[in-house]
Amino acid sequence: MTVVTYTIEAVNAGERIDKALSTIQTEWSRSQVSNWITDGVVKVNGTDVKAKYKVREGDVIEIDIPEVEELEIVAEDLKLDIVYEDADVLVVNKPKGMVVHPAPGHASGTLVNGLMYHCKDLSGINGVMRPGIVHRIDKDTTGLLMVAKNDNAHTSLVDQLVNKTVTRKYTALVHGHIAHDKGTIDAPIGRDTKDRQKQAVVDSGKHAVTHFQVIERLGDYTVVECILETGRTHQIRVHMNYIGYPLVGDPKYGPRKTIDFGGQVLHAGVLGFKHPVSGEYMEFSTPLPADFEQLLSDLRK
Repeated sequence: MTVVTYTIEAVNAGERIDKALSTIQTEWSRSQVSNWITDGVVKVNGTDVKAKYKVREGDVIEIDIPEVEELEIVAEDLKLDIVYEDADVLVVNKPKGMVVHPAPGHASGTLVNGLMYHCKDLSGINGVMRPGIVHRIDKDTTGLLMVAKNDNAHTSLVDQLVNKTVTRKYTALVHGHIAHDKGTIDAPIGRDTKDRQKQAVVDSGKHAVTHFQVIERLGDYTVVECILETGRTHQIRVHMNYIGYPLVGDPKYGPRKTIDFGGQVLHAGVLGFKHPVSGEYMEFSTPLPADFEQLLSDLRK
């Protein structure tokens, strides 16, 4: 490991440690610093702290920067649906059933395996198992993801997510007839205290906001567009269930009696962000998958 030491000056006093360090050392993203803090390689005055710790003038911060590991992911030709690509970013349309990155039980067939085959230049900020991955969508959720091809692009895209300037619109089919045309769900999300495999609305959770608008009412079901203001794990699935309209087909948060769709009926159809180099706003869209369209057609009948 490489040991780096900083002494906090007045200009950074009062900032969260992850923000302060990413300001001092601009090639580090806040998410990268936060991961280091979680891993216990960042100490303040010789003591472990949390990412929300606010630094004080004179604090001595020591970081044992981990050595960069060589990527050992098997590249696979998965015929990815690349919507856009340049030297810095690419946007991919992820199919249903594909896991975003390797994890126990999913060593191959993931989006990362396909990305490694498609292009060799991916950012390394998220480590060997998640090269280029800036954000995720669930295995059975379809739709658009942005991927960083270098660390500077990664930092820019993460900062945009943190600053809530990324456009993310999802189409979902939910149980129930939503009478009002639109609404906002502002409820904190964290680990479910009764089931650690699930997320839930809990007082100790992280701030989470989902805006929704009704697109179509289909008897006992409603098609909604959900716009993410924040990006918590399973946010749309948790929030819609919280207000009494769980996603159709959702094996984790939906009702026992639901339509067998092989997973939640959820599609990330619109993605917009500023290009990390040019600063130009770019927005991409992809139509609903064929099985989603067929399900809606069946319900209309």
